[in-house]
Amino acid sequence: MSSPAMIHTPLPYSTAKELSDSGVAAAAFPFNYISCKPPAAAAEDDNNEAADEAQIPSIDFSLLSSRNPDNRAQIVRELGRACEEWGFFTVSNHGVPVALQKAMMDACAGFFDLTAEEKEDYMGRQVLDPIRFGTSFNSKVDDVQYWRDFLKVFQHPVFHYPTKPTIFREVLEGYSRHIRQLGKDLLNAIWESLGLEENDMQEALSLKSCFQILVANFYPPCPKPELALGLPAHSDHGLVTVLMQNGTDGLQVMHNGKWLGVKPLPNSFLVNIGDHMEIVTNGRYKSVLHRAKVNNKSTRISVVTVIGPSLDAVVVPAPILVESQKHPAAFRGIKYRDFMEHQQSNKLMGKSVLDLLRL
Repeated sequence: MSSPAMIHTPLPYSTAKELSDSGVAAAAFPFNYISCKPPAAAAEDDNNEAADEAQIPSIDFSLLSSRNPDNRAQIVRELGRACEEWGFFTVSNHGVPVALQKAMMDACAGFFDLTAEEKEDYMGRQVLDPIRFGTSFNSKVDDVQYWRDFLKVFQHPVFHYPTKPTIFREVLEGYSRHIRQLGKDLLNAIWESLGLEENDMQEALSLKSCFQILVANFYPPCPKPELALGLPAHSDHGLVTVLMQNGTDGLQVMHNGKWLGVKPLPNSFLVNIGDHMEIVTNGRYKSVLHRAKVNNKSTRISVVTVIGPSLDAVVVPAPILVESQKHPAAFRGIKYRDFMEHQQSNKLMGKSVLDLLRL
């Protein structure tokens, strides 16, 4: 095992993929990527804690459109319990074609396989640029680099797309349309699980002009996975996040004070509650901390779609969920655009932005 003294200075590579492709040896692992303590020194360090495997709730999406009202009512109750007790759940029988899922994953892999010069065309300057390629989380402010490259593309209300690979636009249009409908149907059911009316949700969140962003994450093999993280513990800024993975483990979820590993299931999506769902439900359904671990054998690709309210919506707790005595308003309002810009411009630290809004 290498001691801290054997960790060398940063190498001249600008992305995690370039560093991984260079074949950098474990003994020469650059110190600026060390986000975990070496195992011998970790003791009870939370970052190095071994994660048990999670058995998170599973939701059969097809039952939400069941003609049997009892079936629908049952799955809505199950969805509500999953949101309240876990904040994470698996969605099966969702209707998104397997071929489209594969094409989307292949298109994202093709993007990361472009030359450095081609990807540099999308190197965003501002955190709210509609197409942005980068590495780590926010290299300008990160204390350490995270073993992750990313592509972020705004999908709605205005559709954007990278021009390379050439197949990207066609695949992205179909995929984003399916996921947006899936996300809206889930939001309707989540709203129903709270005893609220759909029209109230549309009005409160301005969902006709909802914000949708696709984030493709690329975690290449890492020679010292025990020292590095793909992403640190964080919550997502939107209402719901829909996650597709390439079959490689790495996602961990915080549940009851423990990190739990979540194995990808074939032809299913992982969905988690975001910060703005916690705000609008007045803390009833809470966003959940999760992180990305890396490995030294295979590349993990995750395709994340975040669906949020309109960028110009000021989200506050739903009035029907606020009771002056028992459940007073837990959050003050902020424009969604400002919330997201603040989160993306600063170090990624748990639920730090949401905490700023707590009353």
